[in-house]
Amino acid sequence: MNRLRDRVCFVTGSTGIAAASARRFAAEGASVFVVSKTPDHARALADEIVTTGSPIAWLAADLTDDEAVERSVAACVERFGRIDGLFSVAGGSGRRFGDGPIHSVTRDAWDRTLELNLTTQALVSRSVVARMRNQEPNGSGTRGSILLLGSVTSSDPSPQFFATHAYAAAKGALTALMTTMAATYLPDRIRVNVVAPGLTATPMARRAAGDPQIRAYAARKQPLAGEMMDPDEIAHAAVFFLSDESRAVTGQVLKVDGGWSIASVSPE
Repeated sequence: MNRLRDRVCFVTGSTGIAAASARRFAAEGASVFVVSKTPDHARALADEIVTTGSPIAWLAADLTDDEAVERSVAACVERFGRIDGLFSVAGGSGRRFGDGPIHSVTRDAWDRTLELNLTTQALVSRSVVARMRNQEPNGSGTRGSILLLGSVTSSDPSPQFFATHAYAAAKGALTALMTTMAATYLPDRIRVNVVAPGLTATPMARRAAGDPQIRAYAARKQPLAGEMMDPDEIAHAAVFFLSDESRAVTGQVLKVDGGWSIASVSPE
């Protein structure tokens, strides 16, 4: 334990992977600041973590709004003095907007899906990087670590069940953003990486979880995970990326997918 002792971790989102990671960060000794659009979820998560004695604070904010993002990051710095790690998780399916195969995606569905999954992470990264560049290096000699949440659907598609092209495009763009950020801020000793999960048991995956055909397919596609990935599996990776264990790692994509990206299976 204590792999994140004396570190401040900023987490976007308050359920699923974000919640699992916030719990792990706190258990590893970090001060955690959670930002979520849903105050009830954020409050419940903070109330749970605070009972362990770990420093925790939260704020409700719409991360598609520039000013809300700036207020959130400023609030974290005011509360804890700095930001050592960012895990940018908040996002979601664009199906409710009409995301699907590109031939059927409306302009509105495209814009709203990218705003939710790409613009939010870009805005948060912009604000956090600005603070990290001006803060003193931590004990490892680095100024911070940024971890973006990607998806195996952007690199290893499964069109039979997950033909959401705007979502895949947003997650793929995050890899490009990560790569150029990692190169740009290398002299500042700010690390940037992506973790790309397989199909994970989160609120976003309710549709898949309720479809026996998809669950059976996932059991074959990611056999190391079973039918669905546990959010804790991604949280383990997040601790690695935000700790000194990865102090020499930047510009990388780690697929935590139970075998999804290398398994060759049919949808039947």
